[in-house]
Amino acid sequence: MAALLETKIGHKFSDPTLLESALRHRSIGSRHNERLEFLGDSVLGLAVSETLFERYPEASEGELTRLRARLVRQATLATVARSIDLGKALQLGPSAGRSGGSDRASILADALEAVIAAVFLDAGFKISKEVTLSLFATEISNLKEGTIEKDPKTQLQELLQAGGTTPPAYRVTSTSGQPHEREFVVECRIESHKLVGTGRGSNRKEAEQVAASHALDELQRR
Repeated sequence: MAALLETKIGHKFSDPTLLESALRHRSIGSRHNERLEFLGDSVLGLAVSETLFERYPEASEGELTRLRARLVRQATLATVARSIDLGKALQLGPSAGRSGGSDRASILADALEAVIAAVFLDAGFKISKEVTLSLFATEISNLKEGTIEKDPKTQLQELLQAGGTTPPAYRVTSTSGQPHEREFVVECRIESHKLVGTGRGSNRKEAEQVAASHALDELQRR
């Protein structure tokens, strides 16, 4: 399976243990991929930022930030991971495996970052950037400067400000699950409209965006 994955990402590892570590989820026990995930987040961010900076010379900082956010968000990472069947190569503990962890967006996104870090450690930034851009080629080609929607929290904030309304308040109402598969539930409350949106996510930031999206949908229906 590792050899097939190497073919799909376009990189043959000089040190196969790096890829092995990248594919080990925390639920498997020791030598898991969280440290690689930490590094991969930065490698991915730099590769994408540099590419967008060169690709869109007239874009403002805000536009570049939104373009980058679209590429490095969990949903996009999971889509890219699924395109190379990364889930089939993951090593998961019994609990994570039984609960569908091999196709869970958060696990796939983290594993993809770990794989990118493994390539970086194996061959340096130049090669890891080439691998990253190859993996994200479709997502990058779909980007259009000036047409990227702002995230739901920003859209909601601006809509309320335009109407002279107090900004929404966000509150975590519950958390559940094991440390490696935590789920947050967040409430987005707009007192002036007696409206509450609820969202779930693998971290607070993601749950807030989902809650804001639901609140925005409800607000626009009124």
